[in-house]
Amino acid sequence: MSAVIKKAKGGKGQSASSRGASATPTALPEGMWERISRKAYELWVQRGRQEGNALRDWLDAEEAVKQEIHEARQ
Repeated sequence: MSAVIKKAKGGKGQSASSRGASATPTALPEGMWERISRKAYELWVQRGRQEGNALRDWLDAEEAVKQEIHEARQ
C-alpha cells in the first residue's frame, strides 16, 4: 500500500501565517537598501569576486550596516 502526501501551498506543510511570514514585505528605512547594496558589493570584491555567494554577501552586508547604525546611536 502506498500513500500520497500532498505538499501544502505554503511549503513544508505550513501556511505563511503559521510560519510567521508577513503577507507584505517589511519596508526598509530611507537609504537602507542602497547602503546594504554598496556593502554587499564591497564584500563581493573583498572576497575575490566569487560567484554563487550573493545571498551570503547580502546577509553579511545587512548585518554590517545594522551594526554601523547601532554603533552610531550609542
